[in-house]
Amino acid sequence: MSPATVSVRRVESQRDLELCKSLRWTVFVEEQNVPPSLEHDEHDRLPSAGELRAPVHALAILLEDGREIPCGAGRFIWKSETLVKLQRMAVIDDARGQGIGRALLTFLEGEARKSGATAFTLGAQLTARGFYEKAGYAATSGEFLDAGIPHVTMEKRA
Repeated sequence: MSPATVSVRRVESQRDLELCKSLRWTVFVEEQNVPPSLEHDEHDRLPSAGELRAPVHALAILLEDGREIPCGAGRFIWKSETLVKLQRMAVIDDARGQGIGRALLTFLEGEARKSGATAFTLGAQLTARGFYEKAGYAATSGEFLDAGIPHVTMEKRA
């Protein structure tokens, strides 16, 4: 058995977008009991031709024994000309602990920087706070509930 590696790509097809939405559904709705009505929104789309500040989605693929296994998703949206909000970071349960979340985060931050982002913000579930702190994020709010799950706002300079 060969070791598994992770590949992350920018979502540019409807097929990849549907894979991201399916992975998020598994993690958020089925595993964490997020209400289905809160999972999908107006940012779950591909960019329009020439759109400069469109949502950017990323799909993580686990490459194992010659197979490609979709295992994680994330996105960012533009809050201003230089600020992006990272959202919908999800890794399926049996793929956690293999660096997939870190690869997704690094990829999304890189894509945002290439497009002019100088700062990042996100709402981290409390269980993921340490993950984001290791990546250089700092909490900027107290605890709040989002979809019934405790979160904290975190920020980082690009």
